[in-house]
Amino acid sequence: MENNLNENIRFDCNRGCTVTVDASGEQTCSYRRGCCKLEDYDWLPGVMQEQYKDIFEVRFKNTRKGFYVNGSGQAIKTGDLVVVEAVAGHDLGIVTLEGPIVGRQMKCKGVDPEETPLRKIYRRARPLDIAKWQEAIAREQETMIQARHFAAEMGLDMKIGDVEFQGDGTKAIFYYIADGRVDFRQLIKVFAEEFRIRIEMKQIGARQEAGLIGGLGVCGRELCCTNYITSFQSISTSAARIQDISLNPQKLAGQCGKLKCCLNYEVSNYLDAQSRIPKVSEPLEFQDGPAWLVKTDILRETMYFSYEKGSLSNLYALSADEVREIIMMNRNGRKPESLKFEPEPSGPQFVSAVGDDAITRFDKQPRKKKNRSRGGKNGRRGGRPQGDKN
Repeated sequence: MENNLNENIRFDCNRGCTVTVDASGEQTCSYRRGCCKLEDYDWLPGVMQEQYKDIFEVRFKNTRKGFYVNGSGQAIKTGDLVVVEAVAGHDLGIVTLEGPIVGRQMKCKGVDPEETPLRKIYRRARPLDIAKWQEAIAREQETMIQARHFAAEMGLDMKIGDVEFQGDGTKAIFYYIADGRVDFRQLIKVFAEEFRIRIEMKQIGARQEAGLIGGLGVCGRELCCTNYITSFQSISTSAARIQDISLNPQKLAGQCGKLKCCLNYEVSNYLDAQSRIPKVSEPLEFQDGPAWLVKTDILRETMYFSYEKGSLSNLYALSADEVREIIMMNRNGRKPESLKFEPEPSGPQFVSAVGDDAITRFDKQPRKKKNRSRGGKNGRRGGRPQGDKN
């Protein structure tokens, strides 16, 4: 019985819902937050604000969202499937946010409800609306494969990454990637004749495609473009240089083939720390010889010097303030005595992911035998020799 029940549940991670089919064949959908791309956390639950009481955020496939005003007169809440107004016909989506947090999201997206006319929510979705919606969704995969075949036959330099059908099944959005401009007017005619629907072509970039498809990064977490990034900033290799990251294309590129978005996350911290680190273009002069800069720990603001040029052995650590003071002494013609008065030199230290503990710390240690004294030749345990009464 339990196995039959599980077979009738389908998880639609592209839209963040679960679809359940009962014995009569009727389909019911429920909101599932764990699958929702670009999920928003409502940290103002239960708080009401008159200005945004009828405005809701509605989510569609993948990362497409929109803001709609409730014109149905029905009580709408987060998790409801609703039928909303579209350019032509109607669409079906899931309410993901309500209350004053919607206003903050609108401000973040640059949407002013007083100047931008918002489309309406017609009503909560009925079983018939859900069934028609699921029929349209079932056509998406086959439509995408055929569309790629048609584009290849026409020799168009483009890649169709995804297809999204409107809730009423009368329109489809084709997301495509192209390096340059593509004349797809003839392709649209072929699509319209073959699929008998209205066609909308939407060009996206490689980063946006990765957000639509989703996946896991090398850090083990969900891709940032899938999880929360909505506006993509330009990323260059200078961000890696600032952080002293190896310029290895295989390590710097993400799943989209472009530079990882996370390269920009800590650049400001590194720039702030670098502003307090002096530039050393010449070796520091000491009474026992010059010392060359070998490496710099930017975040700790520590600089490592060696008496052997280019050597990673026998390194002496100096803080940025100490280096600045020595540079001023050298400019005034004075030389400190030596770096060898600093702590003993050490090479680069590598720490495991679990810290400094040895990996054998979980092994069962052998029990030590207790050294019990069994006495001398006289056989007395722990006693003194006979005849010694003192």
